[in-house]
Amino acid sequence: MGERLPLAVRLKRLLRELAKFGTVGAFGFLVNVAVFNLCIHSFGLAPVRSGVIATAVAIATNYVGNRYWTYQHTDKRRIRREVSLFLVFSGVGLVIENGTLALSHYGFGFTSPLADNLAKNVVGLGLATAFRFWSYRTWVFRGRSSAVDGVVDGLSAEEEREHRRMLL
Repeated sequence: MGERLPLAVRLKRLLRELAKFGTVGAFGFLVNVAVFNLCIHSFGLAPVRSGVIATAVAIATNYVGNRYWTYQHTDKRRIRREVSLFLVFSGVGLVIENGTLALSHYGFGFTSPLADNLAKNVVGLGLATAFRFWSYRTWVFRGRSSAVDGVVDGLSAEEEREHRRMLL
């Protein structure tokens, strides 16, 4: 299977990836919150409908950031497959995020703007983000080239997938 990279190198790469993913996610979070509150307060849409619209806009924003920055080193020859998987896993994240909002708003009766924002943008988004990070790095943005940030590691695509799974 090839040599394993030292734990310190693997952790450094994971931290770099997490930092980039987090930066893209922070921008997506701002987009998500802004669109969510705009839909509710300016357009008078229902909370879950507003949440789905906001999440969809943030998903598009995050795809661009992740594709061209966080995972810029991944194989770009299979864009159609990548976009399809990204949309599937993002859709699952959308259900997690907005399902939490629906449960809070309609199930538990927490209907204030603060409760809606906490349910969707803190609890739901937190759970969905953890799921998205795992699924994007494991299934969507995979097949690294041999050079990552100037470091040649010599891992095959299969070894790289196994390496990523071991990190989490």
